[in-house]
Amino acid sequence: METYVEISDYLRALRNHWAGAMALTILVGAAAFGFSLLQPKVYAANANGFVGTGSSENGALGSVNDQLAKSRATSYVDIAKSRATAQDVIDDLGLDASPSGLVGRIDVQQPLDTVSLHITARASTPREAQELADAWVRALALQVREIESPNTDKVPDGTPRVIPVESAELPTSPVSPRTDRNTALGLVLGALLGLGYAVLRSTLDRRLRTASDVESRFPVPVVGSIPTSTALRNRDTTDPTRTSYGHEDPSAGEAFRKLRTNLVYMDVDSPPRVLVVTSPKPGDGKSTVAANIAMTLETSGQKVVLIDADLRRPTVADAFGLDPAVGLTSVLSGQVPISLALREVPDRSNLRVLTAGPLPPNPSELLGSKAMGALIRSLAEGPEGGYVIIDAPPLLPVTDAAILSTSADGAFVVVSAGKTLDTELASALGSLESVGARTLGVVINRTAAPGRGYGYYGYYAAVGDKAGAKGAAKARTNVAAEAGAAEGKRAGARRAGR
Repeated sequence: METYVEISDYLRALRNHWAGAMALTILVGAAAFGFSLLQPKVYAANANGFVGTGSSENGALGSVNDQLAKSRATSYVDIAKSRATAQDVIDDLGLDASPSGLVGRIDVQQPLDTVSLHITARASTPREAQELADAWVRALALQVREIESPNTDKVPDGTPRVIPVESAELPTSPVSPRTDRNTALGLVLGALLGLGYAVLRSTLDRRLRTASDVESRFPVPVVGSIPTSTALRNRDTTDPTRTSYGHEDPSAGEAFRKLRTNLVYMDVDSPPRVLVVTSPKPGDGKSTVAANIAMTLETSGQKVVLIDADLRRPTVADAFGLDPAVGLTSVLSGQVPISLALREVPDRSNLRVLTAGPLPPNPSELLGSKAMGALIRSLAEGPEGGYVIIDAPPLLPVTDAAILSTSADGAFVVVSAGKTLDTELASALGSLESVGARTLGVVINRTAAPGRGYGYYGYYAAVGDKAGAKGAAKARTNVAAEAGAAEGKRAGARRAGR
């Protein structure tokens, strides 16, 4: 099967590893900038020469001389770059340089079908570049004269010669290094390296971040994505979802409502009623998810029992502000009947909570006992039942959750976006599969929060607020009108009495 990489994959890689990509871009750009500053400055000056053959009144002879000049101009390029010419320049300017080294600082061009010679000289200062270009044209003219007329002081008419026609101008800016260009190229190279780094990190990154990351690697569905929420992070002691349904953070409440819908319609013929909520590791938020699932089901009118079966680090009693003295372990040990151990939650008539109770020395044995299985069945089928939500310990450190899942209809596995590794989820799912438990789905916790207003829900909330304000104003107007009418009637009655 072929694998296609889309632009969205690159964008996701950049979003996940933007810090490293940006650091590489800045680092390479800064390195290019610093390298340019450390390079010596080079200035360039241009001087021009003209290849001529003297004057002639004969038109035909003038044409022949012109062709001769053009053919000679091509060969004079080699003379201009010769060591003999360079030695004449050294003698002229009194330079302390070798002819071969000086030739390397000169460029000579002869445009096609012309008699022009363009000399470009490079030096460390503007004045030196200007003097070098002019001296080179003079030295070239001298070399050509010695070659074309070696035994005469006067150049005969029709003899090719080089005539300096344009002196070099004093350069105002260096031609090298080009700091702006080098820095721009460094930034581009850094950006490409940053993109490669992000893609490589994304390919090697084993952390699960999105639903597609889970569903592309595991044969289990993602049944919910819970956004990062201050309301869930700072849970109220009496109601962990107190603000999940309020105006402060509608995204968390809506995420749990979607999770509730997925649970209710998961299997129409045999809907799961007993649900274990667990996670691969501690700290993934499985207790918060379990409590909020219970609260959301209760809000829809369902009867729900929430059991804190984490007999190693229980949290449900503290979250709901309940006394942990009596709970699950008290019932399993036969000390207290289930009717007395179940606790009511204020303002939640359909929700009962069974706390963990005193912590036992043998949690796995208690949770895997026949008494635990019988208790779960009685709660699911009894008058208090409906849905039974079990907050179980993490799967990787202990086997408690896997044991509990055999007595339930299935399990939700909660993972932390950007923290849980695919190998950890694979091990957790393997633990459930090894005991024949059913994995109902994965819940991704602490995903990126949606934008302000949460789409249509924010719109409806705003419309509702406006409608409520208009209704209140209208009500105040109606009350004032009724009060005025009543006062008018009383005034009329008093006048009639008089």
